[in-house]
Amino acid sequence: MELTLCCPTLFGLEGIVADELRFGGSLTEVHAENGRVLFEGDENTLAWANLHLRCAERVLIRLGTFPAKTFDQLFEGVRALPWEQFIPHDGAFPVKGHSLNSALHSIPDCQKIVKKAVAARLSSCYHQNWFEESGAKYQIQFAIMHDKAELFLDTSGAGLHKRGYRANSNAAPLRETLAAAMVKVARWRGREPLIDPFCGSGTIAIEAALIAQRRAPGLMRAFDAEKWNCIDAAVWRQAREDALEMTDGSARFDIVGSDIDPACVQLSIENARKAGVSGTVFFEQKDALERDYHGSGTLFANPPYGERLLDVQAAEELYTKLGRAVAGSPMKQYILSSDPLFERCYGRKADKRRKLYNGMLKCELHMYFKHSGTRTAKPQKRD
Repeated sequence: MELTLCCPTLFGLEGIVADELRFGGSLTEVHAENGRVLFEGDENTLAWANLHLRCAERVLIRLGTFPAKTFDQLFEGVRALPWEQFIPHDGAFPVKGHSLNSALHSIPDCQKIVKKAVAARLSSCYHQNWFEESGAKYQIQFAIMHDKAELFLDTSGAGLHKRGYRANSNAAPLRETLAAAMVKVARWRGREPLIDPFCGSGTIAIEAALIAQRRAPGLMRAFDAEKWNCIDAAVWRQAREDALEMTDGSARFDIVGSDIDPACVQLSIENARKAGVSGTVFFEQKDALERDYHGSGTLFANPPYGERLLDVQAAEELYTKLGRAVAGSPMKQYILSSDPLFERCYGRKADKRRKLYNGMLKCELHMYFKHSGTRTAKPQKRD
C-alpha cells in the first residue's frame, strides 16, 4: 500500500526529522516544510517511523488536498477521498483540525462537515446508515490554510514525544523530542562524557542514553495504527523485532545528570529506570554552579528561562554565574535559552546558534564547541 506520510514537528526540527528519515529509514522521497516533513512509503515505513523517529511529533497519513472556500467544497472534497481503504464498518472516526487565513474559519462547523462527508462515503461503501464506532480509533485531522484543505489519518495516537517512561515530570519539563534534537545536533554518540547540570526530570540524559544504545524511542509504547485492520499485525511485530535487534542494551556510557532539587533527582532516577537506561545514566543532587567542568566531554543544559521557573533577573544572574563556572572548560556546551541576552550574561558569544521551540516558546540553542581558553566577555546589564 503506497502512502504519503506526514510528520508534524516542532519548529526548527524539520531538517533533523528529514535526516532521520533519509539516513535512518533509507528513504529518498523526503521533503521538509515549515513545521512538518512529507515522505513516501508503505505500511512498513509507517511502522518504522512511529517506532524510530526521535524528533517528530506524529506520523500522519495524508489522504488528499483540495480547494475548500465553501462548506460544499469541503464536503465534496472529503467525500471523494478513499476512507474505506482504512476505516472499517465499526471503526471510530473522530475529527479534529484547524483553519488559518481561510473563509471556513469555524472549527466546530468544519468538524461537522468533515464527519458528515466521511460518514456519507462509508455509508455508500458499507450500505449502512448508522455507525456505532465501537472499533479501533481512526483519528481524522484536517488542516485548512489559505482556503486549501488537507485531510489526514493519525497513526500514532498519543504524540511521539510520549515515550512511555515519563509519567511524571517537574514543573517545567523539556519535551522529549526537543531533548533528543539537542543531542543529535551535537552529534553526541557516547564516545565522551555527558553532563546535564539542570537535569529536571532527566529527559536530556535519558534521550542521550537511548540514542547511544540505539534503542528505538517507541519500543515502550503502543500506537493507534497497531489496532487497524488495514495493516497486518505482522508488520508491527517485524518492526518491533528489528528495533530490538538493533538495540545494544548492555552498552554503558558516561552520562551524568544533576539538579539542586532532590525531588528532581529522584524523579530522574525513576524515569531512567522506566526507560531501561538506569545502568548507564547516573543522577545526583548537586548545585550546577559547584560542579567541576574541567574534564573533557559535552555539557547539555536547559536552565530556567525566566518564563519557566525563575524571574528574568534571577535567571540572568544564574547565566552569569554559570558562565564563570565553566570559564576555560574544554567541554563542548549546548545550552537552550529563550533570553535574548543569554550570551551577554554567559560572558561568551556562541560559536553557533540554532532557533528551536520549546512548545510555543521561541528559544535558541547556544553552541560552544571551540576551545575558548580562559577568556570571557564582561556581562552586560539589561537596558
